[in-house]
Amino acid sequence: MDTDRIRDLPGLGEKSEQSLSRVGITSVAELRASGAVMAYWRLCRCAAEAGQPRPSMNFLYALVGGLSGRSWLEVAQTEKSNLLAELDALTRLEIE
Repeated sequence: MDTDRIRDLPGLGEKSEQSLSRVGITSVAELRASGAVMAYWRLCRCAAEAGQPRPSMNFLYALVGGLSGRSWLEVAQTEKSNLLAELDALTRLEIE
């Protein structure tokens, strides 16, 4: 799919697009450049700073799925442990 709007990616919509815009990601190209894990990590930091609950892990799976044209459920089943390890590594880097 050749689109620049995040909402046009499979499994993502207007709400996803609005959430990502809060952390400066406003296009598919920016999301690809950031990567799904970094985008999700930035959303989690933004939520924590605002005293809000962190986004669901399903949103991370949806970001990966949207960028790769797969269902978030497939991503959750096949890549969950790798994605959690990447997210944990980012969190540890922030603490150090």
